[in-house]
Amino acid sequence: MATEDKNRATAAAILPLVGGAANVGSIAHCMTRLRLGLHDRSLVDDEALKAIPAVMGVVEDDTYQIVLGPGTVARVTPEFEQLVEEGRAAGAAPASEPAPAPASGSGSASASAEELASQGAAMKAARKAKNATPFKLFLRRIANIFVPLIPALIGCGIIAGLNGLLVNLGWLPSVTPALAAMASGFMALIAVFVGYNTAKEFGGTPILGGAVAAIIVFPGVANIEAFGQKLSPGQGGVLGALGAAVLAVYVEKWCRRWVPEALDVLVTPTLTVLLSGLVTIFGLMYVAGEVSTAIGTFADWLLSNGGAGAGFVLGGLFLPLVMLGLHQALIPIHTTLIEQQGYTVLLPILAMAGAGQVGAAVAVYFRLPRNQSIRRTIRSALPAGLLGVGEPLIYGVSLPLGRPFITACVGGAFGGGFVGLFNQLGDKVGSTAIGPSGWALFPLLDGDHGLGTTVAIYAGGLLAGYLTGFLATYFFGFGKDLLAEFDVAQEPDGSTVAAAGSGPTSPTAKEPAGV
Repeated sequence: MATEDKNRATAAAILPLVGGAANVGSIAHCMTRLRLGLHDRSLVDDEALKAIPAVMGVVEDDTYQIVLGPGTVARVTPEFEQLVEEGRAAGAAPASEPAPAPASGSGSASASAEELASQGAAMKAARKAKNATPFKLFLRRIANIFVPLIPALIGCGIIAGLNGLLVNLGWLPSVTPALAAMASGFMALIAVFVGYNTAKEFGGTPILGGAVAAIIVFPGVANIEAFGQKLSPGQGGVLGALGAAVLAVYVEKWCRRWVPEALDVLVTPTLTVLLSGLVTIFGLMYVAGEVSTAIGTFADWLLSNGGAGAGFVLGGLFLPLVMLGLHQALIPIHTTLIEQQGYTVLLPILAMAGAGQVGAAVAVYFRLPRNQSIRRTIRSALPAGLLGVGEPLIYGVSLPLGRPFITACVGGAFGGGFVGLFNQLGDKVGSTAIGPSGWALFPLLDGDHGLGTTVAIYAGGLLAGYLTGFLATYFFGFGKDLLAEFDVAQEPDGSTVAAAGSGPTSPTAKEPAGV
């Protein structure tokens, strides 16, 4: 089947399972997930969606998120959008009974796999309710500003890495200046894109947010003094752009309320840019510049002095931060570090959490030799996990089991400690973009001691995470009750055969099994 037909078939399989075109309120995607705003959540068939071969898992948060993986999601989303538009044009109503999806494997799923899936869904629903706090909702809005920028960050980051390699080798000297321009052009204007997205996210006119943020990167600000100092183009970076655009939104909304309609088209844009621009030039640029400098200084100090300890804590806590939704606060920090130093030293350490997850999943595979359904789930999700897409392993395997999720965090901690130790020794390992993880991060690696050293340290961290996650899970991730419950053979009809002396049929959804 042609790639286009395959992507359209995937989109066509998903649409009826989320209630049809009329049930879809909004469509967006990030690096790995198709994010849908749905009118009626009860019309969704979770299990049928998970059975679609291209679907790696589903996550319910403020939007309904279908995990398709990097690359695939960018191709399926336009097809899905087109099908939704066609359905709306045809007056399609929400489907009361979703159509069956193609199965991803032969035979029916065992009760054990279904129990794990139902527990994962219950945990996600409970976590969603806990995460619906004003602070976490604000963090999601911040993430919505930066996530659309990730493809450009990745593309420019890879070009920057290629250019650096060519420069170090002395190859193609006539081409490297062009590559440098391609790699640096987006970063030079990233403040404008941040301002545009910020205004859009907070309910203002996007182009006005971009116009105010553009002041920050305008070369002419070098002739302006604020707080007794000459300003520098780009001072304040993405944080200044974010603050300037938020201010522009509030000024614009104030103008819409008080300016007469006859004058609105002239007065409102002028006052928005004028008032927000003055505050940005004579206040925000300086303050945001100081904050940005402090972030870079603190990150360098933390890894130079904390080293292995700091890496251990960061790598070990990242998965719980993801579960709590607090990882989104790191996105502007990563972007600020990339803008200042050319790479973020935090992402390679945090990526070790995925390595611990992979190691834990492999251990679960070997500890449950008779449970073919869980082993099949791990086999299908492991390639994506190696590439940094961990949701299927987290929500389908380790989190519902309980202890394996904790031991996966231990693996991430040791991997992070390994990379952190080399940072302390003076070998920085950074990423020129955000988004990818696992093996997919290799093309984006950069550092201060050559590409070979940087790649070797990152690979060593991954191996440490894999090995520690495996050993911790294999020896400490299962109690006797958990093994008795899940290490069971299957009847031909897919039902589980309880082992002698086993506990309840399934652990409660309120508490992970084995904890």
